[in-house]
Amino acid sequence: MTIKKVFFLLLLHLSAFAVAQQDTIAHLKTVFVADNTLKKFSNSQRVTTINDSVISKNQSSLTSLLNFNSSIYFKENGLGMVSSPSFRGTTAQQTAVIWNGININSQLNGQTDFNLVTATNFNSINIRSGGGSVIYGSSAIGGSIHLNNELEFKNLFQNNIQISAGSFNTQVFNYKLKIATKKFASDFSFFRISSANNYPYLNTTQVNQNGAFTNSSFNYNFGYKVNNFNQIKIYSQVLDSNRNLSGTLAVNTKSNYVDFNVRSMMEWISIQNKFISTLKVAYLSENYRYYEDKDDNIFSFGKANSYISRYDLSFKPNSKIMLNAIIDFTKIIGNGSSIIQNERNVFSNIVLFKHQVVKKLLYEVGIRKEITTNYQSPILYSFGFQFKPNSWYTVRVNGSKNFRIPTFNDLYWQGQGNINLQPEISHQAEIGHDIVFKDLSFTATVFLINIDNMIQWAPNLAGVWSPKNIKNVVSKGLETNIAYSKKYKKHQLFLNANYTFTASEDVFLKKQTIYVPFHKTTFSAAYSFRNIGLMYQFLYNGAVFTSSDNEYILKSYKISNVGIDFKIGKIQNAKITFQVNNILNQNYQNVAVRPMPGRNYNLMLNLKF
Repeated sequence: MTIKKVFFLLLLHLSAFAVAQQDTIAHLKTVFVADNTLKKFSNSQRVTTINDSVISKNQSSLTSLLNFNSSIYFKENGLGMVSSPSFRGTTAQQTAVIWNGININSQLNGQTDFNLVTATNFNSINIRSGGGSVIYGSSAIGGSIHLNNELEFKNLFQNNIQISAGSFNTQVFNYKLKIATKKFASDFSFFRISSANNYPYLNTTQVNQNGAFTNSSFNYNFGYKVNNFNQIKIYSQVLDSNRNLSGTLAVNTKSNYVDFNVRSMMEWISIQNKFISTLKVAYLSENYRYYEDKDDNIFSFGKANSYISRYDLSFKPNSKIMLNAIIDFTKIIGNGSSIIQNERNVFSNIVLFKHQVVKKLLYEVGIRKEITTNYQSPILYSFGFQFKPNSWYTVRVNGSKNFRIPTFNDLYWQGQGNINLQPEISHQAEIGHDIVFKDLSFTATVFLINIDNMIQWAPNLAGVWSPKNIKNVVSKGLETNIAYSKKYKKHQLFLNANYTFTASEDVFLKKQTIYVPFHKTTFSAAYSFRNIGLMYQFLYNGAVFTSSDNEYILKSYKISNVGIDFKIGKIQNAKITFQVNNILNQNYQNVAVRPMPGRNYNLMLNLKF
């Protein structure tokens, strides 16, 4: 089946549906989130929302935001360099990043570099813990990160300019423009950060000699309300990044890495009677160039283009039952200096069902089956229930089967790829408890993940590295969160703390997997009175093993950030923020022999008009 035929069938189906009889009572909401499935079918799993007020108090990178506000552990090859997560003891390739409902993990290496994602470009960010492959496909094993652009149809004209300067000649410029009426909504933003990034390595005479980087992103989102029953929306993003790649304590490098990514999506939402119909058509393009020596013109490259069509039909016959059917077709074309051009066609069928049995009890189930040209995909499933015996206590139970497909690099890397690889399969379960008392909330979740056929690159008898399905990993642990917020007259206080215990074992070696800390703790506090605000952040990462035999250890570390801001003017449309990061000047690494910066400073001016 060609991509043209699939697009045609989806459009034909939607057209037939759109002319059906309209219910004059049902209307589209003023705000309709692109990733609406996340809200509809995540009752039995832990979902944490980071809103724009928290996003604005953190540094611009998604790494920094999540590092200090979630249970996810991050590895960074130096400040601003490649950043990869470990979510519930899994790898970066097993964490899905979802942009407005579309999985954007690289088709080449299977992961997202979190230092290339600008958190301030999004209205809200959701963290969905646990398996999500039934809805979001490959990689959603440890969890998924959801980047949301929300459009509002109301009279609005707003400008927002952020200018900041900081240590290591770091400069940031961010401009946002929102223009909207009751008929259309638009959201434009431009972001640019540049840094010499030449921070000193603490307790040595060395500095980060090759760490300079420049990242720019352009975002434009537009929505048009055709009538009370139909909306058309367009989401677009362009990312341009040029980074020198930092060396280590032992070896300096002159390498350079250039990224250029384009994402665009059109969405049509329609409500007819008891049905909600959503059609998404998306195009994703990723390109990179790697220079071993930035002063030479010799480089290796890779690129992949993805064409996605997704049709979602939701049926709600009454207030207690919801049924969702989704068909998804993705065509991927990839090639590079080490990859001969190859194609992958993936056709997915998804069915989701939720039933509110009684007021205190609901359950949800899901099933997914893919048909693809490159591998045999298993049938995936998820099931769970939520029981709320009273207003302050909720228990959640969830189980699922998830997977990750081999990437283009795994399959087709010349002389080293393995076309016989099978998908990684995981079976997992979790039990969560949520307690809410007025201004105080507490959450505790116990989880278990068993991953089979894990893909691992290892040398063969000839010494050539190649991927194989050889690893089995079992990850289990506990996630807890406590939050408190209080507002009294002109005083406002917010406290938030996370603690996570993770035991992730290589079943064959009987050892903890590398770069997975047993313990991680975060704490944040924000207090404001009139025009003054104070902020404190704390991060503790336990020791991690850097070798599979657990012989080499990277020691634990504690980081503290503080900040103060002043709002200026009667309408408080200007704010000055001063922040000190790593105020205790902790000497630490989260990747072996790649030091992170000591104490550093940032001054920001924020204007709204």
